[in-house]
Amino acid sequence: MDLVWSGSRQALALLADSDREIWGILRLSLQVSGCATLISLALGVPAGAVLALARFPGRGLLVSMVNTGMGLPPVVVGLFVTLLLWRGGPFGDLEILYTPAAIVIAQAVLAAPIVTGITLAAVGQVPREFRLQLLALGASRVQMVWLVLREARLPMLAAVMAGFGGIISEIGASMMVGGNIKGQTRTLTTAMVLETGKGNFEIAIALALLLLVLIFLVNWLLTAIQQRHAR
Repeated sequence: MDLVWSGSRQALALLADSDREIWGILRLSLQVSGCATLISLALGVPAGAVLALARFPGRGLLVSMVNTGMGLPPVVVGLFVTLLLWRGGPFGDLEILYTPAAIVIAQAVLAAPIVTGITLAAVGQVPREFRLQLLALGASRVQMVWLVLREARLPMLAAVMAGFGGIISEIGASMMVGGNIKGQTRTLTTAMVLETGKGNFEIAIALALLLLVLIFLVNWLLTAIQQRHAR
């Protein structure tokens, strides 16, 4: 316990002194995870809406794949993204392996099924009669889908929280495709593993505190929005 308290005091001192390296790691983590969350929303919300509203052959298989994807191990995603971006891989010419862009891709792959699955569940809860009434009143299919998404917007905020929370705290994929390069691809989680291995517990605790506060603030903000609109 003495190690924990001592490390916590030193961690707070580091944060109070505005350690440039720690805040740089925080900034990079926010950038890559924020971009990955936006990409996953752009892909997952339309996909979830289509799976919830449309009926076509193979839909059940796609839903099962989405549900499976919600539990994808990060190291598996990291492996496949690495193979795709490797010099001899299909996208090796892009030369983005071990860059922040590679981390964004891996994290977006992790978050997209989560966003798709939650959107599918949220849109599926909107009564079928509501959709039929919109069409009967003259709404086009595009307008109907838009209004249904607006109706389901509060449960869909959970997709944002789950997607961001899942990728900001993962380590396997980020480590594999980013390489944990100082000043370039080192995120909060990969830096924590490195500093713990080196015995720098005060730095690791400082990073852990930043990560916990960051996740709390994002979820607090989205929950406040959700509750305000619910009222």
